[in-house]
Amino acid sequence: MKRAYFAGGCFWCITPAFKNQKGVSGVISGYSGGTETDAVYEKVKRQETSHRETICVEYDPAAVSFRELVAAFFSSVDPFDGEGQYIDRGRSYTLAVYCSGPEEEKIVTEKIMETEKISGKKVFVSVEKFTGFYPAEEYHQDYYLKNPEEFEREMISSGRKNVR
Repeated sequence: MKRAYFAGGCFWCITPAFKNQKGVSGVISGYSGGTETDAVYEKVKRQETSHRETICVEYDPAAVSFRELVAAFFSSVDPFDGEGQYIDRGRSYTLAVYCSGPEEEKIVTEKIMETEKISGKKVFVSVEKFTGFYPAEEYHQDYYLKNPEEFEREMISSGRKNVR
């Protein structure tokens, strides 16, 4: 098993894009990218740390590739928004992929360049070295399953899910 780390704005909102994907055994909500030695939700949300809301995707590389996970990440976010995601604003909601080595960095960089070429727009996904991950509080784990009605309202009100 391997782990991949994606900061995609609200960690509740990007978890479902990975949870039921072939080869993924788990998704943990948490925090990465900060210089502080710990992170808690209220401080991260109020931009009092330099962490981003991040998910840790546990996966079997024989069943799903890192490249496929990066594609799922790009399809679950707005890569052209450099200030956050949808209604969530500030550094803690900006996009990043925390890489565990040069091969992962190359894959993410190629996806950024491909997306920019196709769209003609600048992509705001930071490619950073993985330095640590702090799991979020238990009530954040699998939030969409524990609170489906509130989660659905969040997806609609945030603009992540369009209702016609």
